[in-house]
Amino acid sequence: MKVLIVSSSPRKEGNSDVLCDRFAKGASEAGHEVEKIMLRDKKISPCNACYACMETHTCAIKDDMADIFPKLQNAKVILLASPVYFYSVSAQMKALIDRCLVDHKSLAGKQFYFIITAADPQREAAEGTLEAFRGFIRCLSDAQEKGIIYGMGTWDKGDVYRHPSYEQSYEMGKKV
Repeated sequence: MKVLIVSSSPRKEGNSDVLCDRFAKGASEAGHEVEKIMLRDKKISPCNACYACMETHTCAIKDDMADIFPKLQNAKVILLASPVYFYSVSAQMKALIDRCLVDHKSLAGKQFYFIITAADPQREAAEGTLEAFRGFIRCLSDAQEKGIIYGMGTWDKGDVYRHPSYEQSYEMGKKV
């Protein structure tokens, strides 16, 4: 099965990024084809609401989303990962989600996993981020939420290495 991991951590080897790698290791060991996209390395402009895509299913904006969207379409499993920024998803993740307007109906039937990391140790701090993810998949026919990894209380780079989410990410990847 094709598994696409979308990491929106702006920090190289940041906590959510590390958890993505653990999930990828588990999924690869389970025999799945895994690809990881690091949004920090991509140029994705915000949607400008021109709606040209409504008829053509092609975005008028020419940037890296043209390469990323077909990968979303071809994956059976999609992992979305974001650090919590002001109690929501990162700007990089929000831009990707909004740009899926181009042909969001073609993302029907996907299985979704989420990784959320935050400095705040309380799970309530992740509610806005989780709602952003759920709001996205609510717009996709037959999309399924399959699992969530919470890396709460992970502020400093590397905190996840000592956090239960480190092993949980690997185990969840193995169960895809």
